[in-house]
Amino acid sequence: MTYYERNLPHWHPEGAMLFVTWRLYGSLPADFVNAIRNSKEPPNLRFARAERLLDKPNCGPLWLKEPEVAEQVEATILRGFKELNQYFLWAHVVMPNHVHALITPRLTLSKIMEGIKGVSAYRANRILKRTGRVFWQRESFDHWVRNAEEEAKIRLYIENNPVKAGLCRDPGDWKWSSAAKK
Repeated sequence: MTYYERNLPHWHPEGAMLFVTWRLYGSLPADFVNAIRNSKEPPNLRFARAERLLDKPNCGPLWLKEPEVAEQVEATILRGFKELNQYFLWAHVVMPNHVHALITPRLTLSKIMEGIKGVSAYRANRILKRTGRVFWQRESFDHWVRNAEEEAKIRLYIENNPVKAGLCRDPGDWKWSSAAKK
């Protein structure tokens, strides 16, 4: 099992399914980030508080709202799964200011995230004409999925995220999601 800490603990048992969330740089206000860092709450409660703020598509930069940017981010995620065989992708969604994915890694999560974030940031910044600028928050949230019941809840959470945020009425209507009607 791999374990390390930055602001959050990261547990990665070999072969385990992981729920991963990463967000745009600046998508959480600095005072909120400091409150989260200094909180004595368990990491899952800290994440839940941050997620409630993130779900609102009006927090910080919303570069993923641009269709061409969202398409590039989703294409990068799908390429890591289909072409590069770096992970098995169970579910994903690209929201206006963050991304969720449910994966079973075949490489270390740090290598996977380095690839997804690096490639998608480069492409998105070119589209947005902000080349060389920070695009993604450095640290991602990850949670190791313990059982089938938890997996089902997380998958439902991911695919219903656009509905919860008021971006569409049906999960299948959100174009940048594993639930999309393609």
